[in-house]
Amino acid sequence: MEQTDVLIVGGGPVGLTLALDLGRRGVDCVLIDQRETPGRLPKMERCNARSMEIYRRLGVAEAIRAAGFPAGLPMDVFILTALTAPPLVAHRYPSVAAWRERIAACRDGSEPLEPYQLISQYTLEPLLKAAVERLPAVSVRFGCAYVSHAQDAAGVVVALRAGGAVRTLRARYLVGCDGGASLVRERLGIRLEGESGASLHQALFRCDDLFARIPTGPGRHWHIADPEGGFIIAQDDTRHFSYHCVTDDAAAVPALWERAVAMPIRYSTEYIGRWTQRLMVAERFGEGRVLLAGDAAHLVIPTGGLGMNTGVGDAIDLGWKLAATLAGWGGPGLLGSYEAERRPVALRAVRASAAATRGRRRWRALVTPGLEPGSEAARALAALADIEQRKSNDLLGIELGYRYAGSPIVATGPDDVPDPDRWEYVPDARPGARLPHMWRADGTAVQDALEPGFTLLRLAGAEGSGAALAAAFAALGAKLAECTMPEPALREVYGAAWLLLRPDLHIAWRGETPPGAALARRVTGHG
Repeated sequence: MEQTDVLIVGGGPVGLTLALDLGRRGVDCVLIDQRETPGRLPKMERCNARSMEIYRRLGVAEAIRAAGFPAGLPMDVFILTALTAPPLVAHRYPSVAAWRERIAACRDGSEPLEPYQLISQYTLEPLLKAAVERLPAVSVRFGCAYVSHAQDAAGVVVALRAGGAVRTLRARYLVGCDGGASLVRERLGIRLEGESGASLHQALFRCDDLFARIPTGPGRHWHIADPEGGFIIAQDDTRHFSYHCVTDDAAAVPALWERAVAMPIRYSTEYIGRWTQRLMVAERFGEGRVLLAGDAAHLVIPTGGLGMNTGVGDAIDLGWKLAATLAGWGGPGLLGSYEAERRPVALRAVRASAAATRGRRRWRALVTPGLEPGSEAARALAALADIEQRKSNDLLGIELGYRYAGSPIVATGPDDVPDPDRWEYVPDARPGARLPHMWRADGTAVQDALEPGFTLLRLAGAEGSGAALAAAFAALGAKLAECTMPEPALREVYGAAWLLLRPDLHIAWRGETPPGAALARRVTGHG
């Protein structure tokens, strides 16, 4: 029987990100996907700032930039009665190039290290797949389907189907990244909790010259204030557009698209399908040696782009914990902390997406047939939409500001509760938070200087030695790097003399005096 350390079911962005992280850590793993090749559906269309920080750590950020929406194009969002009509609302968002200039000038931790990046899922998947296939530790097998599994105390025996034949593989761990209809989740008997909403049709059209002809100028989203709830999204090459609308008739979608565009166009239809809005989270994120990540664990309406991006966060949380457990230095509680940390983040994403969806429904409720720009009705709609539509796009606090307060492997205090669901980002260096991005005196980023494992960060004014903690890590078989950064600005933002950083760049502990040896056992899952 073939054996591997980790079997990943699902070759979408989440499964591929997990495989990339594990493979770079030297973990032997197999990734399977029942599709013969990556899909051509638009699905997600934006990697948010946190995901791009993660992809920077994984060495693929610049490849994603090169394949995605051009860096000089703004990411503006418009609400209008047709693509040729004057906007009722125009929300301006910077291009990647403009945001990078803003980041370069920031010295207070309030900006991410990386801007967002518009990239279609059908572009991202092959790019990640190629990066994973270059890793010796990972075997990528498309055209191979998960059938079932049985687990014992030492591993999981999985039945796989490829080319009509069923065979078995034994893995020490199985991770289901197989989407909202996850068969892995079904086999575990784990329910999704939450609500399902309306169904919409989604189409993908190719129209080579439309982007340059849109009177608003370049952007990424055009919400059509019509009874069908039309919504046009520019894809990364600016030649493809996804279109969402409320109709029961798939055959009517092209005509509705033409009416929304409202100008003569030549286009081809590449896909039309139906999807259902869902806000749901799995009651558990796994069982024993079988774990769930991405849409298999949580389903989020795309408002805000929190679905795939939350899944990327799952992958980067789970990757180092699996690697540590397999290497022997991760304690019995380490993998248990995965659900404790990521399920609250999934619930937070669902709440944010629900708020954004309600906001969009509020202004759309004011849409009437024949709505005329400049009319009193249009002005009332615009005033409401100017407030409510921002909930779908101004989400930096939701994306960057979550904390693992209450995690068993984070040294938080009894009164250290999670932040509220705050849309604006406020730099936070309390334990459990993502380390805020800061520039060093030489112009390099703090994040870029940190090792793939744990790092003890020594800041201005720090006294004493981290030797006791380093010895405790060594006794467990784990590596701990120590890094000194004496710049006063870092100490001011990070709020203490010492910080212990996890491999995923979340803060495990901070204090004014060097940590004791006992901290090593806590943050590695030994209790």
